[in-house]
Amino acid sequence: MHRIRLKHVPAAAPNAILSLLLFHLLLTFHDFAQVLSFLLKLRTRAEQLFRLSDSHTMLVWAVIVGVAGAFATAVFREGITILERLLGNHSEGLVELAKGLPLPARIALPAFGGLIAGFCLIAARRHAGKHASTDYMEAVTIGDGVVPMWQSFWRSLSSLITIASGGSIGREGSMVQLAALSSSLIGRWVHFDPPRLRLLVACGAAAGITSAYNAPIAGAFFVTELVLGSMAMESFGPIVVSSVVANITMREFAGYKPPYEMPVFPTVTGLEVVLFVVLGLLCGAIAPRFLSLLAASKKHFSTLPLLLPVRLALGGLVVGIISIWWPEVWGNGYEVVNSLLHEPWTWGALLTVLLMKIVATAATAGSGAVGGIFTPTLFVGSVLGCLYGLAVHAIWPDSTSAPFAYAMVGMGTFLAAASHAPLMAILMIFEMTLSYQVILPLMLACVIAYYIARASEQTSMYEVTLRRTREEKERVRLAATQMRELVKPADTVVTLAANVKEMTRAFLEYPVKYLYVVDDAEHFRGVVALKDITSDLLDEKGTEAKTAADYLQPQFDVLTPDMSLGEALQHFLTFQGERLPVIEQKSEPLLLGVVYKTSLLDAYFRLNPTGR
Repeated sequence: MHRIRLKHVPAAAPNAILSLLLFHLLLTFHDFAQVLSFLLKLRTRAEQLFRLSDSHTMLVWAVIVGVAGAFATAVFREGITILERLLGNHSEGLVELAKGLPLPARIALPAFGGLIAGFCLIAARRHAGKHASTDYMEAVTIGDGVVPMWQSFWRSLSSLITIASGGSIGREGSMVQLAALSSSLIGRWVHFDPPRLRLLVACGAAAGITSAYNAPIAGAFFVTELVLGSMAMESFGPIVVSSVVANITMREFAGYKPPYEMPVFPTVTGLEVVLFVVLGLLCGAIAPRFLSLLAASKKHFSTLPLLLPVRLALGGLVVGIISIWWPEVWGNGYEVVNSLLHEPWTWGALLTVLLMKIVATAATAGSGAVGGIFTPTLFVGSVLGCLYGLAVHAIWPDSTSAPFAYAMVGMGTFLAAASHAPLMAILMIFEMTLSYQVILPLMLACVIAYYIARASEQTSMYEVTLRRTREEKERVRLAATQMRELVKPADTVVTLAANVKEMTRAFLEYPVKYLYVVDDAEHFRGVVALKDITSDLLDEKGTEAKTAADYLQPQFDVLTPDMSLGEALQHFLTFQGERLPVIEQKSEPLLLGVVYKTSLLDAYFRLNPTGR
């Protein structure tokens, strides 16, 4: 593999910049093509030699996708580095770039980057075909596994420009998107059917998360817990393989290192564990408010009568203005988090940078910029945890850990509350720290934060999780549904004294097989069948003196309002009609109405969607 490290790139014309990026992309994909060719030959020979089953073959493709995902994220990462160095940043990080720029450039660069990123999004919209959405989560959960190529490319380029120009948004979103795109292209190239293609895209997403955070276990659980919502071994196995292979591949790239430099976590003993529980309560209460703020920002930006590029430029301008005093708002916050994990910060500095970063993130994400809020969420959690750690350390200096310990736990706790994925958050922080001491306070805080945040309507940063939560709540509601909630008016009701003319008129007005008969007290007495009256009329039997009481069938199946869906369904299985009457109770058969089979089946299928 070629290892490329650019020490210095002089200022160049736009064509030269594009040529350099394209050259690097071609060189990187040449490496990947060689690896892919080797793995394809290996897979073919293995199939012939060992007669691999579909599940075994899927593991081989998971390896290929893991490598592809690592290369895709490496290309995006290197693209950001190249653009930063073209802008004159020869050190590490966007914060240092912001500090080195004169104030007019510091204000203008995020706005100009937003403008260019907006034009890229317009190009993405023009390439939108039948797959209007590029979201890999939708491709896995409700789609056919197809991630559109050109639309994803332009959106990723938009994200690249936003991030490199100082936009306050995460880079992991586009990294995962590109990894998912590469896996989708590979699966379509070998003509995978939709179920296997969806699984392959899930493997690519896991590879992308792993490559972004150096956390292979958390990457696998990110997809299974958040995207798939299940831990079935048929899918979990390939996802783990892809995640691990991506991590191994990323380690082969020169200059690759984990995003966070975690200090040694101290041993937590005694009552200090309770303090981490309180931190969980705090993060669980604040995380939904943070997400609501981002949603409100998107809503307000969308109502502005401005073109998309101008909206993104406006969001960038907000970041630029804030950075006059606080250049730390540039980028996704890696530098700030690493700083507060290793250096002391004051109350005022922490609180100010937290508020300014939230405003900058809301402006960037709200304006429509493409990127992730995963990393900004980690930023907010770490600063909140550090603030909380300063408070408890000031009160009990001899009995509490240093503030950085609370910052480390705060990262995972806030992520668990915002993502609705506590297991993934726990594993991610554990992999970052590689410390068993962090497990106990982290688990307690994450689980508590998850349950606190779950009580809010805005429970997750991901729409797929919100949709799954809504569906779960709907299933719980339907499981408790009784017939009283499905009762409709019974229009085909006659009294015992109704004559044949009245009953015939009712049958002509309503296409039913039975009329319901009630007495003077509105008690259900039975039914009159259409076939009985039709038979008498066709045989020209005397019907002038007959009433509903003469045609009455007293033995007829009925429902009660307290019956569950399952009980009512059993009644319909033995009844060949479209509706059944509902009475108050057997001892007091007051007719309340009818329940239609279609309403019952609709509720049942919504309760059991896989039963369709």
